[in-house]
Amino acid sequence: MFLKPLIAANGIRFALLISLILSTLMQRYFYRTPLIYLFFFTSFLAISCGADDKIDVSKIKLEIKIDRFDQALNKLNSANFSSEIPRLKEDYGDFYEDYVSQMLGIGTSSDTAYYAILRDVLSNIDYMALNSEITQVFPNLSTKEQELTDAFKHILYFYPEQKVPRLISFVSGFTVQTPIGNNYIGIGLDMFLGADSKFYPSLRGSIPAYISRRFTPENITPRVIEYYIREEVLPERDDDRSMLSKMIYNGKILYFMNTVMPDIPDSLLIGYSDQQLKWAEENEANIWAYFLEENLLFEADYRKIQKYLSEAPFTPGIGDQNESAPKLGIWAGWQIVRKYAADNPEISLQELMKNTDAQEILSKSGYKPK
Repeated sequence: MFLKPLIAANGIRFALLISLILSTLMQRYFYRTPLIYLFFFTSFLAISCGADDKIDVSKIKLEIKIDRFDQALNKLNSANFSSEIPRLKEDYGDFYEDYVSQMLGIGTSSDTAYYAILRDVLSNIDYMALNSEITQVFPNLSTKEQELTDAFKHILYFYPEQKVPRLISFVSGFTVQTPIGNNYIGIGLDMFLGADSKFYPSLRGSIPAYISRRFTPENITPRVIEYYIREEVLPERDDDRSMLSKMIYNGKILYFMNTVMPDIPDSLLIGYSDQQLKWAEENEANIWAYFLEENLLFEADYRKIQKYLSEAPFTPGIGDQNESAPKLGIWAGWQIVRKYAADNPEISLQELMKNTDAQEILSKSGYKPK
């Protein structure tokens, strides 16, 4: 990989931050400030609507375009480097500063001393090989732009006051998938090349196969929307400490995702393989019985409950021969929220998202899988 040669030659601090792609840990990395990007749109009265209802967003004026920072860097050469870098800095603003100072870790954009190191990065043979594959896999992002436009229109349908961020694609050096910063969401295309990409096996020591199998193009839209919802629409409260509160919080995130991306399969929303999804569905009653028998719902010691909420190849303690699906606490929370929404159709999506009483949601859901 180009990371190790660059570290040895230039001292560049490309940390393989695998926690950035774990659903529960990724939020720790985000260097963010409130989004300020204003988008003109037509607002609608948000009414009660379940994930299976058809929502008409055709009159909401929005067209997402993903700015190709990766392609802009490709246009740099020895003749235009010094003149084009200031232009990139101006065009990409806070993202450019974050890219140079935090993602690459080569200095600040106010000091041109980093120019020489950036030249070496872009001319490194391993970087160029990675960039070549990105160009082949993503010659354009029109399909993703359409998917993201539709998803953000759905978000604006329910939350017309939300600000739509600028979307910027880039090469992360295998450090981050979808960083959220001031006025932008980045899309690290090297983290979505496809599960069979030749680059991922060499990262196995830092990024295990059960994680990299989700580094696929179809994961771009759900991951962007998931972290936007988590950061900008429904951030987790510090008071949500119990297993049940974390189950319901994450269940609401997935329910919201399902509502604004109705055509994306459940497996992609939660990050399961088809086999894992089938296992969870077939063992739903056993999963719930286990949580009750082990008195886990009101357990607030994260060391005891994290294995039911975190990314892993399976959920320890549940199922035979390590065949269970991972993060079954989140899966069960999703089913509780779905049941609550189905049994209480008068509750709007906004009211559901505002409700922080996990016990009430559980009680009114009547959740008793058989």
